[in-house]
Amino acid sequence: MTLTELQALHSLPFFELIQKSRKVHDENWENPEVQLCTLLSIKTGGCSEDCSYCAQSARYNSGVESERLMAKCDIMERAKVAAETGSTRFCMGAAWRGVRGGTQRFEQVLDIIRDVSTLGMEVCVTLGELGPEEAVQLKEAGVTAYNHNLDTSPEHYPNIVTSHTYEDRLRTIGNVQKAGMSVCCGGILGLGETITDRLRMLEVISNFDPQPESVPINSLMPMPGTPLAENPQVDTFDIARMIAITRIAIPKAKVRLSAGRTRLSDEAQALCFFAGANSIFYGDKLLTAKNPTVEKDQVLLAKLGLSPLAPNVPESCAANIESQPVPA
Repeated sequence: MTLTELQALHSLPFFELIQKSRKVHDENWENPEVQLCTLLSIKTGGCSEDCSYCAQSARYNSGVESERLMAKCDIMERAKVAAETGSTRFCMGAAWRGVRGGTQRFEQVLDIIRDVSTLGMEVCVTLGELGPEEAVQLKEAGVTAYNHNLDTSPEHYPNIVTSHTYEDRLRTIGNVQKAGMSVCCGGILGLGETITDRLRMLEVISNFDPQPESVPINSLMPMPGTPLAENPQVDTFDIARMIAITRIAIPKAKVRLSAGRTRLSDEAQALCFFAGANSIFYGDKLLTAKNPTVEKDQVLLAKLGLSPLAPNVPESCAANIESQPVPA
């Protein structure tokens, strides 16, 4: 969609916008299902980048200590628990600028991915910048989706990150698409951006070819020690409005209600689901930030009559899929 079209949607009265987004949602997502994703930080802290919202940057005194890559056995234990509690996508994040083929750490990650891919869940990773060869290797190891958020608009991005460019991020996304992996790409609300910045970001994302398979909508969780530590909380109606516009602009994507859910009431989350969100991160931690507990989410989903969306994994992995428990 164009910026003009997105601005026209944003200017609609709230209820009119929500009605439009719900219609688009129902036309593209027939069943009342939510994708449950578990996110695990497999390598925390010590990142050389200067993303001003991130507690994992080595440039800030955030209190997050640098850790080595987790042992494969520990990651597999967490992945099995995720599968047992209903997650159908397992996402692994590493605090690196990027990965390079032929290095020991990249070979370790590939080995971990091969084992995680046998559990019947979709496998998503976010490892920073990615070259074309590394993208192919990740795909062959069993990665089904690669997360690389744009965060904000091209215009506002230099105010948030200076250690790499917007074009660097777009290049990585292009490499992911060429390798045949799905793209998971969204942004963060609350970075000091304008409404135009939010819509410009969505303009860029909605014009990917093909469009992203999933779009996380994050609300900034200000981290002590980072440059954005004092930024104000994002308004609930702004979050719901952004989700609604995303649903209209990218109708077949899983729109993920991501970071910031701990600050939303059950009623606010229900509004976001009605507006078009159909995916959440599931588990009590998102990399270094808090998240609602599994038990709390199970109760909420049951109240709303929502069930887990089945995993969509390549045929080569289909034989490994076991039935997933449905949260009570």
